[in-house]
Amino acid sequence: MTEAVLKALTAGRIHSWDLSTGVDGPGTRFVLFVSGCPLRCLYCANPDTWHMRDGREVTVDEVMAEIEKYRGFVTVAGGGVTLTGGEALLQPTFTAAVLRRCKEAGLHTALDTSGFLGIRATDELLADTDLVLLDIKSFEVNTYRKLTGGELTPTLNFATRLDRLGIPMWIRYVLVPGWTDDPEAVDGLARFAAGLGSVDRVDVLPFHKLGAHKYDALGIPFPLRDTPAPDPELTERVREQFREQGLRAL
Repeated sequence: MTEAVLKALTAGRIHSWDLSTGVDGPGTRFVLFVSGCPLRCLYCANPDTWHMRDGREVTVDEVMAEIEKYRGFVTVAGGGVTLTGGEALLQPTFTAAVLRRCKEAGLHTALDTSGFLGIRATDELLADTDLVLLDIKSFEVNTYRKLTGGELTPTLNFATRLDRLGIPMWIRYVLVPGWTDDPEAVDGLARFAAGLGSVDRVDVLPFHKLGAHKYDALGIPFPLRDTPAPDPELTERVREQFREQGLRAL
């Protein structure tokens, strides 16, 4: 293969990287934001990651060189590397290569995904993934479609596949008043998640508008600008619904 072809096979487009604690997997994480996403969630906090064309091209070697700078820090802090987006499975070859290199380096790996493109994740990619943070946007089909522009079934199929492969999952559920707070839909998701033996916990994430300024900068409307954040009582009610099914909900 020519040098140009080899580079193309190990290159991807990313938005940025950052360090975080608590919400992107265990410990302190090096979080890589991969560009591009097939969904258009009404509450998305990162509309600047939607298009691959807006990202910058990097090689896997460049990514690993940056990760290496923080390797000691994240390891001591019980963390690792999380690939998110956008949607990391929109660039499955690049994502798989980064996960493989991280595993070879002895780093804990996590994949944050909607599962909508779960069919693109090979068994080899998943074998290099220690934890999947699976965002299930809604358990009601019509609400899911209106909220994301996509279909729910691929995500549920992906969750079932992860369970079959024994890959640990954290289910992430964004609580949006008037959209994802329906008690019956929450109960349905709780029962589904409880039937998956590899679900370690459920994170109920209160809707926020911290990304509203990004919509303003991009000159596009923020659809949920007038939607309130859930109050603590609603958030606790939803968490309790998951706990009633025997799940650890935070």
